[in-house]
Amino acid sequence: MPSLTRREALDRGRAITVTSYDVALDLRTGPTVFGSVSTIRFTGHRPGGETFLDVRASEVHGITFNGRQLDPSCVVDGRLILEDLAADNELVCAATMAYSRDGQGLHRSVDPADGEAYVYGHAFLDAAPRIFACFDQPDLKAPYSVRVSAPDGAAVLGNGAATDLGDGRWRLATTPPLATYFVTVCAGPWVSVRAVHDGIPLGLHARASMREPLQRWAADLIEVTAASFDHYHSLFGIRYAFGEYHQVYVPEFNAGAMENPGCIILRDSQLFRGAASDDSLLTRARTVAHELAHMWFGDLVTMRWWDDLWLNESFAEYLGSRTLVAATEFTDAWVSFGISRKTWGYAAERAPSTHPVAGAPALDADAALQDFDGISYAKGASVLRQLIAYVGDDAFIEGTAAYLKEHAFGNGSLADLLAALESVSAKDLGAWSRAWLLTAGRDRLSVETTVVAGQVTAATLRRVVPAGDRADRPHALDVAGFTDGVEAVRTTVLVTGDETPLPELVGRPLPAVLVPNAGDLTWAGVDLSQAVLDALPDQLAAIPDAVARTVVWGALIDGVARGSLDPRTVLDLVDAGWTQETSSAIVERVADEVTRRLIPDFLPEAEHDEAWLRLSGAATRLLDVAEAGSTRALVAARTIAAVTDDEHLLRRWVAGEGLPAGLSGDTDFRWDVVANLARRGLLDEAGIEAVEAQDRTISGQATALRVRATVPTPEAKSWAWGQLTRRTGRSNHELNALAAGFWVTPDLELVRPYVARFFDEVPDLIGWLGEDALARVVKLGFPRVVETATAELGAAALTRTDLTPAVSRNLLDGAWALGEALASRERWAR
Repeated sequence: MPSLTRREALDRGRAITVTSYDVALDLRTGPTVFGSVSTIRFTGHRPGGETFLDVRASEVHGITFNGRQLDPSCVVDGRLILEDLAADNELVCAATMAYSRDGQGLHRSVDPADGEAYVYGHAFLDAAPRIFACFDQPDLKAPYSVRVSAPDGAAVLGNGAATDLGDGRWRLATTPPLATYFVTVCAGPWVSVRAVHDGIPLGLHARASMREPLQRWAADLIEVTAASFDHYHSLFGIRYAFGEYHQVYVPEFNAGAMENPGCIILRDSQLFRGAASDDSLLTRARTVAHELAHMWFGDLVTMRWWDDLWLNESFAEYLGSRTLVAATEFTDAWVSFGISRKTWGYAAERAPSTHPVAGAPALDADAALQDFDGISYAKGASVLRQLIAYVGDDAFIEGTAAYLKEHAFGNGSLADLLAALESVSAKDLGAWSRAWLLTAGRDRLSVETTVVAGQVTAATLRRVVPAGDRADRPHALDVAGFTDGVEAVRTTVLVTGDETPLPELVGRPLPAVLVPNAGDLTWAGVDLSQAVLDALPDQLAAIPDAVARTVVWGALIDGVARGSLDPRTVLDLVDAGWTQETSSAIVERVADEVTRRLIPDFLPEAEHDEAWLRLSGAATRLLDVAEAGSTRALVAARTIAAVTDDEHLLRRWVAGEGLPAGLSGDTDFRWDVVANLARRGLLDEAGIEAVEAQDRTISGQATALRVRATVPTPEAKSWAWGQLTRRTGRSNHELNALAAGFWVTPDLELVRPYVARFFDEVPDLIGWLGEDALARVVKLGFPRVVETATAELGAAALTRTDLTPAVSRNLLDGAWALGEALASRERWAR
């Protein structure tokens, strides 16, 4: 199917204006297909001209256009040319559509816990034509009236308030104008919790088998939702515009959440079945606040084309953390943002696929999908913090509110936003936007000092701009120094050149740890001096500012990836000071970074066993000193479960004996233990099946697949490869699990033969797997064999001319990450 190009969208946008959609969906036609009838009314601006309709059906039964019957065979490659447009037009398209198993379009999933079926619509980014015939582009917004015929026992949710008409018939209230990619329908025997806040009906919904976790977490979710509503109403002075507000936790969802107006869909793993860390709860709350922010940024005002997707994602990302700090108990949201979201974004900026926050070409929809990444989210949010420092918070809020009001229920662009901000702030944002929004790249910051007789006599903040980068990015930031748990100095500066004096440091003793960008206000790499690195084992955990500690840890992680820092240095710090860390976010994210990447990728295989032993030892010490049942104890226990080689302990934990506090009956923790045993070859198929038999859920089935894929035998790897690459009916969720587990092995000989096969075979899954789903399979399944041969095969694969944008981008990013690991191993070889 051709991907819609920007040029085609511009031309179609000039040719027509869509007046309304009436959509009727029949979900009672069996487990593989559903009926879809679209009635579209639209104005033609070129009478006698032509345009085209998007429809990706299993079968088109009939098309009526302005009273004329059109031949269904005229639909070619998902498009129907419409000729002889009138001033006022009506088109009716009746079709049979296929349910998806890849999380795009109308996805259908059967819960093995009770055999109940659930469907949800995910029209993003260009999957709407897989649900109903439409003009699928973000600037052709229109009201929707939707009717659904659902199976017995199923309840229906969607963008408009649902009315049960009886006999399985449902009507959704007509919506305000929506972009096609926001339209959703969710149907199934949902269990629900409802409330009303400030006159807005709220709903939380999940599969019937998830009644217990939904009810356990409902009060927390409603509290964050209500606080976020109040904050946005107060901040912008614009009421929520889409009637009811439902949050539907769905299975097998590709993303974390999707901001469909009035009917958010979220991955149901966020309804934690077992114990949840403080940072997990914060992250979930940020998702709630983020998606609600989209009701204004993206839904009320939608970008005209995908090159301005930052107007959606950067704003929602920024507001998610700002709102938590201002309106909820999660006042350390910026700590979590720094250690999780910014490290993700910095990795994206290091890669050759980096791009400007705004104005990236996005020549077609498939290309645009690749820019939903750490740049558009984390960097964009950080750039907004710099914009606020430049124009002032009051001007930012007033100008942004003016932009929202002027373009409500329509579309906006970068130019529209800048015009509104310039009008309020009286500042020219042209140069600023070129430097921060329209240019890719990241400056690096460091502090240089001269010390005489123990006193600082000169101090300079140095900015290094990337080679070939002409951007002159101003930075509003602070520099702080710490010694023995005391903040010795902090100074705020505006960086407008390559060298900025720091007079506040002069005449003082040199602090043990000097941290540029200590408040994490700007987007920049941080280079720590060798003296600071030497001091960190004794000083890092004592720094009283959690944000500053986040900046330090981020600099360490970034330094390892860039090859400027020996990964063993970070492992030494974990061994020395991780057990003293008090921030939930830092404790958890550092453990994840070390477990997921630092040890397996940056350390040579000969050092893995010792490294895992050291990490397990640090986690054991943390578990010993942490308060029972606390987040620190939970992270420690999970780390032990994942990496220890103590078979006796693992078997006791699988049997439910001697478990740390709060983990009795925790199914997900038990799977962590089982995964460790299985990857070591200490658990056979009967053992895995015994655990799976006690967790007959969608999550349990997927985890069992991941565990089976890790089993270190040729037979297990062959089976997993076949399940991953052959059309076996596996869902996107199951394919992700297989991909995540396949390369886990104590013996690279078991998987080396599959490296070349990955580059040959996995890209071809596009024949039956959607772009969004395949992107995740490629990312999760990129070979974890850190060898030059892998890099050479990856480079060769990138020369293929048949790669889709999703495959190409994720191969490129995977190859870059592999190259980082190879370069580090070579530089720091012993």
